Amino acid sequence: MTSCLSFVSLYGSFIRRSLTASGLSSQFIDVDDDTNVHFWGPISSSNDVSHGKPTLVLIHGFGPHGVWQWRQQVSFLAPYFNLYIPDLVFFGESTTKSSERSEIFQAKVIAKLMEKVGVDKYSVVGTSYGGFVSYRLAEMWPERVEKVVIASSGVNMRPIHNVELIKRANVEKIDELMLPQTAGQLRTLMRLAVYNNRVYMPDFFLNDFIDKLYCENRKEKLELLKGVTLGRHDTPNISPLQQEVLIIWGDQDNIFLVDMAKELKELLGKKASLEVMKKTSHVPQLEHAKNFNKILYNFLCAST
Repeated sequence: MTSCLSFVSLYGSFIRRSLTASGLSSQFIDVDDDTNVHFWGPISSSNDVSHGKPTLVLIHGFGPHGVWQWRQQVSFLAPYFNLYIPDLVFFGESTTKSSERSEIFQAKVIAKLMEKVGVDKYSVVGTSYGGFVSYRLAEMWPERVEKVVIASSGVNMRPIHNVELIKRANVEKIDELMLPQTAGQLRTLMRLAVYNNRVYMPDFFLNDFIDKLYCENRKEKLELLKGVTLGRHDTPNISPLQQEVLIIWGDQDNIFLVDMAKELKELLGKKASLEVMKKTSHVPQLEHAKNFNKILYNFLCAST
């Protein structure tokens, strides 16, 4: 049945049409000799620059690649920003011959991408794993990154948080949750990541989702999970950022509990603020897109 009718393929086509209608195009750039990045960006850079719009980079988390996680933001944000939505390395169509696997490496790749497209200054929004990358970008290039949004991202995680998450998910290893291989494992992830998850989805639908969006580069994604440098110590190894930072979190997040958001605000310094969204779990940009977009706009467009 999945070979005859693939919802994932149909929805992917819809997403691509939506992005094109918002003035974006699918592009590839070799950021160095080893790494080729796929991203959605402005169709005409010269035209966008003439309009004087600021640049915003949307960085996805584990799971479906960039545009799947940000579709509901693109049409809203495109009139106000030059949007760049990259596939992180080993997600979507971004690849590398490098053996590096940390979130620091991912941040370096994004920084090189923005240099290649000729953008000197930009703000970043990162969700979950993408929040790790966004934090590193802001930390390493404060002269380039203007504002930072970290959504549902346990940048301040410790080893105990992984242990507790494994218990909540009732799995043996974290990759069973983050890289599901069966319909049952994907249901577990959805139970933890989505607050109002009452619609039953048949196995063939979930298996199609896994086949199209989770199976690609599985070995390399496992290496990415092991390569994260944040969260290795009992004390969070992060420091305050120079930029204004907005933390967005769902009050029912069962991947990274909301108490982590409150601690993260204190760790990131006086320029950090926190917005907790009610009746929302780990993907607020999908669960309550309208409210999420309003929060983003108010923060990014406010005068410093």
